[in-house]
Amino acid sequence: MNYADIKRVDVANGEGVRVSVFVSGCNHHCKGCFNQCAWDFNYGNKFTEHEIDKVINYLDHDYISGLSLLGGEPLEPQNQEGLLPLVKKVKEKFPDKNIWCYTGFDFEKDVVGKMAKENETSSELLKYLDVVVDGKFEQDKKDLKLRFRGSSNQRIIDVKESLKEKHVVEFKLA
Repeated sequence: MNYADIKRVDVANGEGVRVSVFVSGCNHHCKGCFNQCAWDFNYGNKFTEHEIDKVINYLDHDYISGLSLLGGEPLEPQNQEGLLPLVKKVKEKFPDKNIWCYTGFDFEKDVVGKMAKENETSSELLKYLDVVVDGKFEQDKKDLKLRFRGSSNQRIIDVKESLKEKHVVEFKLA
């Protein structure tokens, strides 16, 4: 897996101060995407154990609330393989920090309904995610007043509650 960027301090992509990893590679190609350069799976640099250690180091501060995964598309199969070791290590070292994942995939239909049923990596990765912001960016539904999402069709989902209740439970923003 390649990554486009790692932001040490980010307040735009989830609640609180966060560390954000922008993966490379996306097949959605949403019109008006803010990060088109990251559509290419070969863009950026290789995501290695060194980058995992760097992210862990960035997270090791009381003022950091958690980790955000963006892209590109974190839930592209090849990106899931690269992110799984990271999220495992994050939850092992910082069980109280949350992990947000931004995806163009639909949570019920694609993530839970297909990926998690057909792919062990997807199923395991889902266990480590606390919040998923789902849905493709839709330029005609763009709304700059929305918190932590680009268009009104996108939802902020509480993953743990949604899996427990077997239906989407929207995350309650602070």
